Amino acid sequence: QVQLKESGGGLVQAGGSHRLSCAASGSSFSLISLNYMGWYRQTPGNQRELVATITRGGSTTYADSVKGRFTISRDNAKNTVYLQMNSLKPEDTAVYYCKAQSAGLDIYWGQGTQVTVSS
Repeated sequence: QVQLKESGGGLVQAGGSHRLSCAASGSSFSLISLNYMGWYRQTPGNQRELVATITRGGSTTYADSVKGRFTISRDNAKNTVYLQMNSLKPEDTAVYYCKAQSAGLDIYWGQGTQVTVSS
């Protein structure tokens, strides 16, 4: 079993930067098996949408809406994934969720952290 804990949410001005962190905890075996980690976001009344993903090997994908502004990174030694958000826009306001998937396709979600971008 894996637990994910996001941190770093808050209020940011438009055009500013902010960084989210997601720390994974659990048994060593479970943590080593986490091949895929990513960030998703959700606004009221809308489905959760992909923001960025990263594999254990460092391959990344991004939603078109954040390409060039957000950067996902991962510290495998710390079992932590980061989301650096630059040039933030009011439409980036959402609850951001961390997701992890094991090689056995087990899926884990964090509890979410609110990011609010003021105009």
